[in-house]
Amino acid sequence: MKTIRVVAAIIKATNEAGKPIIFATQRGYGDLKGGWEFPGGKIEEGETPQEALVREIKEELETEIAVGELIDTIEYDYPTFHLSMDCFLAEIVSGDLVLKEHEAAKWLTKDELDSVEWLPADVTLINKIKIILN
Repeated sequence: MKTIRVVAAIIKATNEAGKPIIFATQRGYGDLKGGWEFPGGKIEEGETPQEALVREIKEELETEIAVGELIDTIEYDYPTFHLSMDCFLAEIVSGDLVLKEHEAAKWLTKDELDSVEWLPADVTLINKIKIILN
């Protein structure tokens, strides 16, 4: 089975009430269209995962991020490929999160994390993110 290496940004901010929030995007293309995920993409040859994440967020969301710590590496078998996804905490440096490839996006508090239909690989991160948002 083919392995696809990708990176994902768990973009964290604070809402008006002072609560921590996480940015989620709804996939706008492909077999998994409509599912919710953390933004990111494939690592290109010669890139570190962090470099790939900065590039992907700039391309997909016209936003510059600062990449923080690695939360987890998710290994997940989809029907036609194996996904290896490095998931990093990130914060916005500049930009307005313009949706170029996604159908929708929303900021979610800890209590709202279960309110969207996450893609199977992303689901495995939710409990770790809830701990981070404490």
